[in-house]
Amino acid sequence: HHSLGALDASLRERGARLVIRRGPTREAIEGLIEETGARAVYWNRSCEPARAAADADLADALRARGIETQSFAGALLAEPASMRKKDDSPYRVFTPFFRPFLARVRPGAPARPPRQISFPAKAPESLPREALELLPRVDWAGGLRATWTPGEAGAAAAWKRFLARAASRYEEARDVPGIAGTSRLSPHLHFGEISVRRMWRDAARRRKGMPAAKAASLDAYLRQLVWREFAHHVLWHFPRTPDDPLVVAFARFPWVHTPEALVAWRRGRTGYPIVDAGMRELWATGWMHNRVRMIVASFLVKHLRVSWQEGARWFWDTLVDADLANNTFGWQWAAGCGADAAPYFRVFNPVTQGRQVDPEGAYVGRWV
Repeated sequence: HHSLGALDASLRERGARLVIRRGPTREAIEGLIEETGARAVYWNRSCEPARAAADADLADALRARGIETQSFAGALLAEPASMRKKDDSPYRVFTPFFRPFLARVRPGAPARPPRQISFPAKAPESLPREALELLPRVDWAGGLRATWTPGEAGAAAAWKRFLARAASRYEEARDVPGIAGTSRLSPHLHFGEISVRRMWRDAARRRKGMPAAKAASLDAYLRQLVWREFAHHVLWHFPRTPDDPLVVAFARFPWVHTPEALVAWRRGRTGYPIVDAGMRELWATGWMHNRVRMIVASFLVKHLRVSWQEGARWFWDTLVDADLANNTFGWQWAAGCGADAAPYFRVFNPVTQGRQVDPEGAYVGRWV
């Protein structure tokens, strides 16, 4: 809701505005074409299977009407289909993906925003944002409001703050949830409020001339951006993975159906401090530190033996950065059934992990 408001304000500064419609995408776009006389439709592609299918249907329908269509991989550094092994098969392991990615991909700098955007003299009808009913009727979102500043300005401020304060120590600080050691830009990236190309360019520029240790920290951050690319690569080439394990043998895994254990995990009431802290941070802010995401995921699938799909559904419902590619990839990695996954027998001991990543108890002390 607030991200759409920020986008509309940005468009109005340039002489345009946001038009909101509700209904099937194809019908909504065709209606706008009729009203405005548009001769071309541009959009950013998605790797999500349902959206990709809808995009293809829309493109076919518009071309049949003589409408020019162009789509772009604007949310990524590279086309997911462009990275393939020598035998033309997709990658399933990160390191063999990472090396050729660095060699082949040269992300261009993002274009500057236009000063003016042409817009019809008679503005198309638009639903008010409130009609989408994105805000909760019972106001449980206070923690989200206190944590995030949706919109391009909020994203730019968070990015500037990270580069100034945390980027040079990212490698050693990123696994410590009790400090501000990560960029926390995943929601802004998901909603298109900051360009991953800009982030790559800025980080690469800042890296130049740095001492080796600080440069290594920025290298570690850039590597995380490529992990994001890899997750989208896997979803693009294996579109069944949001529902089914990539390693098909895991479809027969004997998961345990324990509703009470699942509820305790969701509410942060398992009795394991680092697990409960992570789940309560998630409920309060819509976000969870990445290291803690691994710990709580391992706890669900390897201690409670509840299926990874249950965890993925809960994260999808509660994360402000809920991205189908990243969410699916992370849960299958934790369960041992996905691309480049940790072996099933590798277990994150929640007590040992808590002592390692939160030795002074700052994180647990805040949330539990």
